[in-house]
Amino acid sequence: MPQLRIALAQVNPTVGDLAANATQTVAWTRKAAEAGAHVVVFPEMSLTGYPVEDLALRATFAEASRRMVDEAAVSLADAGCGELLVYVGYLDADPAGPRDAAAALWQGEVVARQFKHHLPNYGVFDEQRWFKAGRTLDVVRFHGVDIGMVICEDLWQDGGPVSALGAAGVDVVVSPNASPYERSKDDIRLPLVARRAAEAGAPLVYANQVGGQDDLVFDGDSFVVGADGELLARAPQFVEHLLVADLSVGGGSGAEGTFGGLAVRRRVLSAEPVPGYERAVPPVSEPLSDEAEVWSALVVGLRDYVHKNGFRSVIFGFSGGIDSAVTAALAVDALGPDSVHGVSMPSRYSSAHSRDDAAELARRLGCHFRVEPVEDMVRVYVDGLGLSGLAEQNIQARVRGMLLMSLSNQEGHLVLATGNKTELAVGYSTMYGDAVGGFAPIKDVFKTHVWTLARWRNASAEKRGEVPPIPENSIAKPPSAELRPGQLDTDSLPDYAVLDDILDDYVEGDRGYAELVAAGFAPETIDRVIRMVDRAEYKRRQYPIGTKITFKAFGRDRRLPITNRWREGEQRSL
Repeated sequence: MPQLRIALAQVNPTVGDLAANATQTVAWTRKAAEAGAHVVVFPEMSLTGYPVEDLALRATFAEASRRMVDEAAVSLADAGCGELLVYVGYLDADPAGPRDAAAALWQGEVVARQFKHHLPNYGVFDEQRWFKAGRTLDVVRFHGVDIGMVICEDLWQDGGPVSALGAAGVDVVVSPNASPYERSKDDIRLPLVARRAAEAGAPLVYANQVGGQDDLVFDGDSFVVGADGELLARAPQFVEHLLVADLSVGGGSGAEGTFGGLAVRRRVLSAEPVPGYERAVPPVSEPLSDEAEVWSALVVGLRDYVHKNGFRSVIFGFSGGIDSAVTAALAVDALGPDSVHGVSMPSRYSSAHSRDDAAELARRLGCHFRVEPVEDMVRVYVDGLGLSGLAEQNIQARVRGMLLMSLSNQEGHLVLATGNKTELAVGYSTMYGDAVGGFAPIKDVFKTHVWTLARWRNASAEKRGEVPPIPENSIAKPPSAELRPGQLDTDSLPDYAVLDDILDDYVEGDRGYAELVAAGFAPETIDRVIRMVDRAEYKRRQYPIGTKITFKAFGRDRRLPITNRWREGEQRSL
């Protein structure tokens, strides 16, 4: 029975940096060669990065991408890797339009090209805007093994390209992917891919991207399953990794022709099987726990946004509250303490315990910290404009935002917004105040989940014998914006546990008023929450982007009109 050693290169490309991505391809292929691999599979669009969005519509970018594929094939041969069959993803284009493509490189040439067939147009995906669908499947015989390929979304379609390959006959299916992370998605992928392997009647090799790209983060979690659905090898999440697996396959013969509307083309590269070698036991990494997974996603998303956009450090307000504390711990984990600058900006209403908690947070994290009182600056606006009530409260937040942006301009830091998903949903933030910044690390984390993450992070530190990074008082005390005497969040909002439950149903589940009532929520609370959510759309449009971790994040996932008279529970008949 023929054997084949396949390496899955779980790498972190940068969108648009074709030269660096190609260099990365050569470097990881060398590692695969050193590991004795015969085939290397890189993620979807690994040479361009993913998603390229409207870069796909620029002819110059597509031309450069196609040239880079040819150059990468030569570079691999020059690096002594020409005998490895290397699958890379890239952007192609032909008279029909741009293509999400993958190429097989061998002996300095492109020996096969294939275009993605199913173009997702839901959630964060807008691929029908960017790409044209392919209609062919390229199967290559390599060392006597017939290798078919499907690209990302093609795996998720019942009766799609995998079924066509199964009908045509292949020995292995490789699948380059750029599948964005969301909570518990790894629990969905493995059963799906196992079903597809059975559908193909062959082992399936799932290579996924890792790293952050704007508001998306990719978790890797690459793996190999046998034809019977058994998990054979699995890579760790959220790190670059080379996963190597040995496969024993049938080495049978298949047919050309049209299967399920897709034209299967075949090419023989080498018919002789690989000489016998000692098989290695492939690693099977355990998936992370739920909170470790989310924390890792937020850390990687922040780190890559900062570094890929050329920043060296971040700055934001240390209020002493839970949101800024969790953001600070994330930032230190992502960038290191020397790249994190915290600023305490007390006003006349700031409590002594909040000031102390902010200083204690900085001490525990070992990051930079300064105190910049804002009372005098606020007083100029309040007295000069005669501000009172809400206007006086908001000017405090806006002075703080201006202060942070000024320090950013002066010192070159990226400003982080520390608001959470609950606040963003109901508009509990001040435009040009606490909503300023270039990135919002916990934008997609509900308030109750922020507390859960804080407790998990502290417990994780204690298990390692470290000082918990987040002061207990920041976790335990009632949350407050401290913009007026004795203010608490619950003065303006329902209890966070109830609020988050409603938001989960209304925002993520798209449930209507009647469904929320049937779920047991008080009608007056539903009315209040829905009105706040619907009226805050204009604020959300101006909020910084942040790492997506849920099924439906604000931004790409949820696109509602700002000018909108539809209100749940207020339907009228003519």
